[in-house]
Amino acid sequence: MEMGSTTSSNGTSSLMWFFKDKGFDDNSINEMFRKCKRLEGVRRERASENWSYLQSIGIQERKLPFVISKCPKILTLGLNDKLIPMVECLSTLSTKQREVASAITKFPHILSHSLEEKFCPLLAFFQALGVPEKQLGKIILLNPRLISYSIEHKLSEIVEFLSGLGLVKDGRIGKVLVKHPFIMGYSVEKRLRPTLEFLKSIGLTELNVQTVVMNFPELLCRDVDKILQPNFVYLKQCGFQDRQIAALVTGYPQILIKSIRNSLEPRIKFLVDVMGRSIDEAADYPIFFQHSLKRTLESRHKLLRQKNVDYSLREMLDCNQKKFLLKFG
Repeated sequence: MEMGSTTSSNGTSSLMWFFKDKGFDDNSINEMFRKCKRLEGVRRERASENWSYLQSIGIQERKLPFVISKCPKILTLGLNDKLIPMVECLSTLSTKQREVASAITKFPHILSHSLEEKFCPLLAFFQALGVPEKQLGKIILLNPRLISYSIEHKLSEIVEFLSGLGLVKDGRIGKVLVKHPFIMGYSVEKRLRPTLEFLKSIGLTELNVQTVVMNFPELLCRDVDKILQPNFVYLKQCGFQDRQIAALVTGYPQILIKSIRNSLEPRIKFLVDVMGRSIDEAADYPIFFQHSLKRTLESRHKLLRQKNVDYSLREMLDCNQKKFLLKFG
C-alpha cells in the first residue's frame, strides 16, 4: 500500500470513529462517504470543529445527524472562509437567531453554496423586484431551497409568469413572493399555468385572478384535478351559479382548497338549515366561509335570535367580537 492511501485510510477511519461517536450507524456512514468523496480527505479535527460550530449557532444536537447526513459536505468546508461568512450573512437577514438554525435544518445545502456566486445574486434578484430589505430574510429563511434554483432558468420564469398576469406595478410581484415564497419551487408549465387556466375556465376575469394571486398566491400552487376541481363541483352541486362561484373564489380563494366535509359542508348546512338563509347570501359575502363555525357563527346567531334582531350576514360578521357585542349585545 502506498503512503498516500494509508494516510487517507487513517483519516477515513478516524472520521468513521467520529461518526460512530455521534451515533451514526454503518449504513448512513457508508452512504455519506458515497455521497461526498471529499469526506475521505477530511481530518477529524475539522469535522469536529464544524460540528461544534453548528451546535453553537443553535442547531439542536438531536437534529445535527439529520443535517449532516443530508449534506455531509458541510464537514469538509473551511470554518472561517465558508461556514461563518454564510451564517453571518443569513443572520443579517433574520430577526431571531433561531430562524437561521431552522433554515439550515430545513435545507442544510444552503451552507455549501457560494456567497458570491449564489447568495448575493439571489438577494440582488429579489431587490430588483422591489422586495423590501426587511422582507428578504422572510423569503430566504422560510424557503432556503431557493438558493439552489437557477435565477436565469427557474426564478426568472416564475417572475415572467406573474408579470403575464398583469402584476407589474408597485412591486406587486415582490409582495406575492413574500406572501408565499414556496411558489418559486413549482413548475410554470406543470402546475401554475394549468391552475391559472382552470381559474379562467370557471369565470374569473383577469382582474379577479390578480386579486386572488395578491391575496392568496398559494392557490396557484394547488393541483387542479385533486383539489380545486372537486371543490368547484361541490359548490355547483350546492346550487351556486357560475358567476357566484367566481365571486366566492375572488372574495375567499381558500374556498377551493378547504375540506368539503370538515369546512364547507357544515357551514352551508348551518347557513341553510339553522339560520334559514339562502346560499345567495354567502355568494354576496364570501368571507362567511372564513369564520369559525362554533366560535363565531353559532354563538353570534344564537345571541341575535334571542334578541330577535333582523340582520344581514355582513352585519353579523363584519366586525370583531367586541364591536359585535357593543352593537347587538
